[in-house]
Amino acid sequence: MGCMATGENFVLAIGTKKGLWLATSQDRQQWSFSGPHFLMSEIPSIGIDTRDGRTRIMVGVRSEHWGPTVAHSDDLGATWTEPEQGAITFPADTGAAVERIWQIYPDAESRPGVVWAGAEPISVWKSTDGGEHFELNRGLWDHPHRSEWGAGYGGAAAHSIVVNRAGDNVHIAMSTGGVYRSLDGGTSWQPRNKGISVRFMPDPYPEFGQCVHKIAADAVVEGRLYAQNHHGVYRTDDNGENWNSIAEGLPADFGFVMLTHPRREGTAWVVPLKADGERIPPEGHLAVHRTDDAGATWKRLDSGLPGREYNSVLRDAASVDSAEPAGVYFGTRGGTVYASADEGESFTEVASHLPDVLCVRAAVISGVALQVPERAAAGGA
Repeated sequence: MGCMATGENFVLAIGTKKGLWLATSQDRQQWSFSGPHFLMSEIPSIGIDTRDGRTRIMVGVRSEHWGPTVAHSDDLGATWTEPEQGAITFPADTGAAVERIWQIYPDAESRPGVVWAGAEPISVWKSTDGGEHFELNRGLWDHPHRSEWGAGYGGAAAHSIVVNRAGDNVHIAMSTGGVYRSLDGGTSWQPRNKGISVRFMPDPYPEFGQCVHKIAADAVVEGRLYAQNHHGVYRTDDNGENWNSIAEGLPADFGFVMLTHPRREGTAWVVPLKADGERIPPEGHLAVHRTDDAGATWKRLDSGLPGREYNSVLRDAASVDSAEPAGVYFGTRGGTVYASADEGESFTEVASHLPDVLCVRAAVISGVALQVPERAAAGGA
């Protein structure tokens, strides 16, 4: 028999090529797992919404038979709800169909119920009912640049969404197309890629067309964002008007991950990979790199990680929680998941032998009662 634990608890959601695994913990050291949920379905996106005093886990599910949808659970995966008509469905006049849901982004505490999503083909969606139904953003869908956007290696993806505190300033990133910004809450969009290079194009600094892999906002400085590009790591301090390289000090400027601290100014994490043809950790040595000064310097973090690792880490296969100190989590294409309870200073393996890890999300779930077994799972699933 187990006991009920309340207070500050943690949930870790792991989306893979063949289903979803959920884990809960009291201390970020011992984890209890459930799953697989949605076995044999791809889970490329997860959003954990802790607003309004509840914990809602939303997952982008892609079934080879039934297609893509967004399912949600309000009881840590004990039950799941899927809308009969599909949470994300293109209007008939577009002639389009959803291929994959790449991003699920709960908005700010001040806008409960608002959830954004990014999908393939390149599109942005907005829900006002907690992720149960989404409406297509026509400003981006009808954008005159659409015919010139392309597909990255993984598909034509709107994969990053960042909304400012006021809700009127929205940045998205797509592969391929680059960063676009809206100053009116999503009604109109303009490319904002000045300074981000495209080494493989005749014009290395086009207005748009970049293959930006991930963007994230600084926790404190309004208008400061960070970007991991196909080649290059960048920062903007003027709301996307100009991007400057912050790659000096990293072993490689390629990668997919970009994470920022939930509270502290200037702190971000990346996972460098060697590219283009290899896409493995440099020298086969997996490491996270953290900056605490907005990219002026970087610190290598590999305590607890394997001495040899040749699997890559995908753009959404990494996450931070909001605890103090912040937890850092990531999973590899080899099916191993690592967690750090000290902002990356040391890592432990929490799951292994899973299918390819596509998405990882972690959250603090204060006040939620957990059923804790006498021997909680640790180091595997």
